Amino acid sequence: MTSAARRRPYGVKGAPYGFLIPATILFALFFALPIGYAVYLSFRKVHVSGLGLGSGARKEVWAGLENYTDALTDSELTHGALRVLGYGCIVVPVMLGLALLFALMLDSERVRLAPFTRLAIFLPYAVPGVVAALMWGFLYLPDVSPFYYVLEKLHLPQPDLLDGGPLYLAMSNIAVWGGTGFNMIVIYTSLRSIPAEVYEAARLDGATPLQTALRIKIPMVAPSLVLTFFFSIIATLQVFNEPTTLKPLTNSLPLTWSPLMTVYQDAFRKGDIYQAAAEAVIIAVVTLVMSFGFLRAANRRQKQEATR
Repeated sequence: MTSAARRRPYGVKGAPYGFLIPATILFALFFALPIGYAVYLSFRKVHVSGLGLGSGARKEVWAGLENYTDALTDSELTHGALRVLGYGCIVVPVMLGLALLFALMLDSERVRLAPFTRLAIFLPYAVPGVVAALMWGFLYLPDVSPFYYVLEKLHLPQPDLLDGGPLYLAMSNIAVWGGTGFNMIVIYTSLRSIPAEVYEAARLDGATPLQTALRIKIPMVAPSLVLTFFFSIIATLQVFNEPTTLKPLTNSLPLTWSPLMTVYQDAFRKGDIYQAAAEAVIIAVVTLVMSFGFLRAANRRQKQEATR
């Protein structure tokens, strides 16, 4: 056996690790390293001695859990979390409900122009979030919105969607408009993977299209529903584009409307990157705990249904 032949098995075994090296380097540089640095900053603070003048008057020192204590007792961060909770209670059910409804309609045998309809529903997801928020923001402004012009000509009430309670509905509409298409595609793809024999058996048993949808299609796409719910929860907890883009258009939106906006204000307006790092770590931990808890509960339920 030649030396090249003896080295070949080792080369073949090491090939997968070679392919993983570029991805591992990128993951470490642009994901793991920034997270580690944020965690490091969250345990630091700036100590000012004297009047804060001179080269050694301001230095970075160990803060322990002080930044976390300040973040957890910050009323702005708490109020932002409550606002996002109310926002999520509107966005997630409506968005997933519409996504499931559209997916079931597109999977129906009677639907016409399915490719065009599927593309039309998905197209808003391709619009960048900032552009979508800005577009809807101008549609909400009474002075420039064509909707308010029509309401005025019809002598109908003209609600201010950028003030008070309607503001939640206005921002929720932007998220639902942009995210329904993506979730619909995920659910629709799962529906198309169901074997045709299942539908044929249901048809022979006399099941109506509604019964087929409720008793066969929806239970069989449950994993896709869990996945889309998981993604929607994460996106809701990280809402930033919509309120930040609408803020210049209304005085009803505080600069700390969402937790991520509070992090931004502390980091770039107040210049306290240490406090902002602690708040970012808290948001990340809460998101991780909620996601892990939901996935664990969903897996436990699937196992219980499988053993029945």
